[in-house]
Amino acid sequence: MADRQPEKQDSVVHYKKPGWFTIHVFNRIVALATGLGLSVWGSRELRVRGRKSGQWRSVPVNLLTLGHERYLVAPRGETQWVRNIRVTGAGELALGKKTEAIEVAEVPDKDKPEILRAYLKRWKAEVGVFFDGVSAASSEEELRRIAPRHPVFKIGRPSD
Repeated sequence: MADRQPEKQDSVVHYKKPGWFTIHVFNRIVALATGLGLSVWGSRELRVRGRKSGQWRSVPVNLLTLGHERYLVAPRGETQWVRNIRVTGAGELALGKKTEAIEVAEVPDKDKPEILRAYLKRWKAEVGVFFDGVSAASSEEELRRIAPRHPVFKIGRPSD
């Protein structure tokens, strides 16, 4: 997939660090479930190589399907997985023993509102707190306002 980094409209990096419960309990439960092949509302384990170390890193993510396209949304903003996948442009999605190689292209801010609305509609209870009061019912203008703070990646299959 081409062009991994669209222009940034917001010069301030947005990142909401996970709390102790998320790191030590919630993410581990979701990772265990996905490792056993159980998807929690579309959850997958995203594996991406570290941009400096080259070591595989993994994190649970919510895989959004919208129409015929699939997306990864970063509700916490500029996370380590976001920084890594911007550099590599590729990774793996895992569910149980099934692993899928993926390539990604970052979605420009202007194209995010429909994707963010669908994401919030599906996972508001889990991630709504990271969207500054914006919900699936919010106006297009409000979704455009928060778009620069939430990286979105369109998923494709690796080129042969």
